[in-house]
Amino acid sequence: MALTKTEKNDIVASTVQLLSTSKLTVLAQYPGTKVNAMQSLRHSAQESGTVVKVIKNRLVIKALEQTGMLATIDASKITGQLLYAFNAQDDVAPAQVLNAFAKSNQTLNFVGAITASGLFIDANEVIALSELPSKDQLRARLIGTINAPLSGFANVVAANIRGIVNVLQARSKTIEVKSN
Repeated sequence: MALTKTEKNDIVASTVQLLSTSKLTVLAQYPGTKVNAMQSLRHSAQESGTVVKVIKNRLVIKALEQTGMLATIDASKITGQLLYAFNAQDDVAPAQVLNAFAKSNQTLNFVGAITASGLFIDANEVIALSELPSKDQLRARLIGTINAPLSGFANVVAANIRGIVNVLQARSKTIEVKSN
């Protein structure tokens, strides 16, 4: 069933909102992907705050025009059966979610991505982005790096105390043996 003009305008408006707030919008072809696989992709994407939508390319191009991003994007890349992954919180989450899905579903192929500033990134760069750790993973690494010298120092101090305790325990055992 064809969409009415009002429905199309609503889709364009929601796409403009998603494009405006998204830090990275990933485009991927999905021909031959089963419906249940798409549902599992959407479910796994929700966990990272990523929204996966299938939108008519013509409507996406209209949304890009309204955001002013179309001037910096090659619209010829927006062809075929495409899905769009948006994320307003994380720069690499859409690429990571789709890359994880693509490893188990060979039917998904990256086309590229649109950054928040309106630049188009090709598929190889999107795959490279998907291999990067997320912000939370980087923060955890930084905290671990900062904590390492402190925990090392604590272990050195504790080792000396443990050594004294071990000597005292050994000495007390020898005294017990002599007294018996």
